[in-house]
Amino acid sequence: MGVSENLKKAIAFPRERVALSHTPLSGLTIIDSEDGANTSVPSTVLPPIYPEWLGDRLFAHTHGCRFNYVVGEMARGIATTRMVVEAVKAGCVGFYGSAGLSPDVIEAGIAEIQSHLSPAQTAWGANLIHSPQQPGYEARVVDLFLAKGVKRVSASAFMKLSVDLVRYTAVGLSRAPDGAIQRANHVFAKVSRAEVAEPFMSPAPAKILQELVARGAITAEQAELASRVSVAAEITAESDSGGHTDNRPASTLFPSLVLARDRVAARTGVDANAIRIGLAGGISTPMAVAAAFQMGAAYVLTGSVNQSAVESGLSDAGRRLLAKAGPADVTMAPAADMFEQGVEVQVLKRGTLFAMRGKRLHAIYRSGASYETLCQKDQDWIDGVLGEPFDAAWGRTYAYIAQANPAEAKRAETDGNKRFALVARRYLFMGAQWAREGTPGREMDYQVWCGPAMGVFNEWAVGSFLEPVENRTVKQIAWNLLEGAAHITRAGQLRALGLPVAPTDFNYAPRQFADAE
Repeated sequence: MGVSENLKKAIAFPRERVALSHTPLSGLTIIDSEDGANTSVPSTVLPPIYPEWLGDRLFAHTHGCRFNYVVGEMARGIATTRMVVEAVKAGCVGFYGSAGLSPDVIEAGIAEIQSHLSPAQTAWGANLIHSPQQPGYEARVVDLFLAKGVKRVSASAFMKLSVDLVRYTAVGLSRAPDGAIQRANHVFAKVSRAEVAEPFMSPAPAKILQELVARGAITAEQAELASRVSVAAEITAESDSGGHTDNRPASTLFPSLVLARDRVAARTGVDANAIRIGLAGGISTPMAVAAAFQMGAAYVLTGSVNQSAVESGLSDAGRRLLAKAGPADVTMAPAADMFEQGVEVQVLKRGTLFAMRGKRLHAIYRSGASYETLCQKDQDWIDGVLGEPFDAAWGRTYAYIAQANPAEAKRAETDGNKRFALVARRYLFMGAQWAREGTPGREMDYQVWCGPAMGVFNEWAVGSFLEPVENRTVKQIAWNLLEGAAHITRAGQLRALGLPVAPTDFNYAPRQFADAE
C-alpha cells in the first residue's frame, strides 16, 4: 500500500493506531503494519483518537455522559422531553427547553424525563431563563427544580446573578470526606460577553449569601462554601446562534472568556481549572466541532440543528422550513420578552415574513405612537398582521398580563404606547407558538429561532441520509458530528507532523450509525 493510501486509511479509521517511520529523504512516512510488503520499523506510533476523548474528560465524568456534547435547551418546549431522553441514551447531556413554560407544565416534563431514565442516567437538566418581567417566576421554577431533584440547570439570558440562581447552586454544596468542596447542583451559564461571564466564574456575592442565610434559604455552612467556589463550573460561550444572541464570532468569544476566567481566578482565588468553558453557536459540522475542541473547549453545545430533528417540539411545517435554509437565510427580529428594550433574536428569514413584520411593529412603538393615533392605513396593516381587530387582540393580551404582571396591565390602561407594545409582544410570542403547532394560515408569521449554522448543516447533509428531515435524530446528528470531528482531528494531527494531507482529506460525509455503535 502506497503512502497516499496509508494516509487516507489513517484518517478514515481514527480509532486505529498510526505507525510512522522516519526516512532521510521523505521525512515521516506512514507504515501499514498489515502490509507484508512494508517491513519498516516504526519510529513513532500515534495512539487512536476516539470521539469520546474529544474535550474535557472530567466534564464527562462529572455529568455521567459518554461524549462531551450537549444537546442544548430550546425554549418553550422545542427541546422536548423526548429529545432529552434520546440525547442521554446517545451518550450526551440533554437539556429540557423549560424556559417560557408554566411551572405545572415544567413539573410534568420533569416527571416524563425521570420516568424514561434510571437514577444512574444523570446527564440531563432543564433551562432557567432570566424573567424580570415575570416577578416570582424564577423563584417558583427553582423551588420546583430543587423539589424534583433536577441537578443540572442551563441558565440563559442572565445579565447579572439573581438571588434564586445563587440559591440553587449554594444548596447543593457540601464537603467531601477529603475536605474538597463538591457540587450536587450544577449551573451551566450561557453567556456571550466576558463581563456577564465573570460573576458566574466568581464566588457568589456576600450580600446575596447573607440574605439567603437570613431568610433560612441556605445554611451558614453552605454560604461559607459558596464564598470559596465559582457560582458556575460550566460556562457555555454562546457565539452567533439562533434566538437571543450577540452575534459574536466563536474565534473571539472563546478566547475572551478564557482570559476572563484567568483574571477572575487571580482576583478571587477560585481554581481556574475547576471552571470549564464550552462552546455553542455555529456548531453544526464536524469541522466546527473539531475546531471548538482544538481551541480548548471542554464541551460543545448544539441548538438549531436539533430543532430540525424528529424529537423537536417544532411542527413538521417548521422543521421543513429549517431544512431548506441556507447560511444567509437568517435575520434579526425583535424579541418578545424584551421588546421595549430593543433586544433582538436571530430567526429564520426564508419562507416567513415574521422578522419584517416584527421590525415594523417595533418601529411604530419607538415612534411613541399608540394604535389610536395611527392613520387608517397603518391600523389596517396592524389588524391584518394580528389576524383580528386591535381591540380584540388587546382584550386577549390584557387577560394574560393582568395575571402575570398586574402593574404593567394597570399602566397600559392609560398609556396607549404601552398598550401597543404589549399587543406587539403577544404577536411575537404567538409567532413562536404558531411555528411549534404548525398553525395553518399562519405560515408567514412563523417565528423559528435559527442561526446561520443551520444552513451550513443543510449544505453538509445534501446527498446524504441526513438530508430528509424524517431521518434527522439527535443521536444521528450528534454521532456524525463527533465521528467527523475525530476524523478531522486525525487529519490535522498528521498534517502538523508534516505529512502531505490533501485538503479533501478533511471532508467527512454523514453515515448512518446502528443503535449499538
